[in-house]
Amino acid sequence: MALNIIRGEIPRAQKVVIYGPEGIGKTTLASQFPNPLFIDTEGGTEHFDVNRLEMPERWDQLLNMIKEVSENPDICSTLVIDTADWCEQIAIKYIIDRANVGSIEDFGYGKGYTYIGEEFARLLEKLNMVKDAGINVVVTAHAKMRKFEQPDEVGAYDRWEMKLTRQSAPLLKEWCDHLLFCNYQTMVVEMENKTKKAQGGKRVIYTAHRPVWDAKTRAKLPECVDMKFENIASILPEKIQKAAPKRAEDEHKLQGLMIAYTISEDELVNLIHEKAPATKDYKTLKDMPADRIAWSLKWWNQIVDIITKSKEEKNNG
Repeated sequence: MALNIIRGEIPRAQKVVIYGPEGIGKTTLASQFPNPLFIDTEGGTEHFDVNRLEMPERWDQLLNMIKEVSENPDICSTLVIDTADWCEQIAIKYIIDRANVGSIEDFGYGKGYTYIGEEFARLLEKLNMVKDAGINVVVTAHAKMRKFEQPDEVGAYDRWEMKLTRQSAPLLKEWCDHLLFCNYQTMVVEMENKTKKAQGGKRVIYTAHRPVWDAKTRAKLPECVDMKFENIASILPEKIQKAAPKRAEDEHKLQGLMIAYTISEDELVNLIHEKAPATKDYKTLKDMPADRIAWSLKWWNQIVDIITKSKEEKNNG
């Protein structure tokens, strides 16, 4: 059998992890990715004007949300999971409730943490489906200082790590294409009296591994850049960056038809709920799944006939 050799770069959606201390601006940075849709597990986007799904309370609900996004690739250009550590807490609750135990420690011999790793791997598999559908995936995570023991003369020192269990963190680091560590950059300067003082506090993104943090990238980026999206935009293939979301185009087209035929948002949404119900509940056109918008355009003439007839019957009745 002849080998089919393929040469050259293959543009595809990217898997990005952004982690750093609380308040550094992880959610803000994630919101600047192309056409983002947030699954907000901790309420961190309440002050952001972004598209979001309802906050998941159960593990199966979270996995189903991700699956539905992968099946509707026109709904967004970037899916943001905010944050990984809160997702892990939902998984832990699921594991505990399923086994009817008091805590993850009750399984004994580390079995509970093995279950966490297995469930977190399921999450990453679902996110791979989103990536395969052509949607970028961004996962945010909190960071914390953890004592790191070196088995040589270096000894122990503190380093930044993701606020995840030792089972989930390695899976997430291996899974992503880009692991971006965000922190405040400080400079130690010597004063006139020979004392030293920390200055600065600029927010930066580190893209390369250091003994005190993990970071990596498959793109050609400097090891440290200011914390602005334009400084890391090149991690997304140009085709992915500039791709216009079809959902937005369809929504705009549908709005024009509704104005032209004097059909209200409530009339359209109620009819679609009746004729083409979806697993996701929605009350406005903005929240309507992409496949239901496409369905509305396809059957527009029939929709107009049904709504017009209903109006006439009400007026005559």
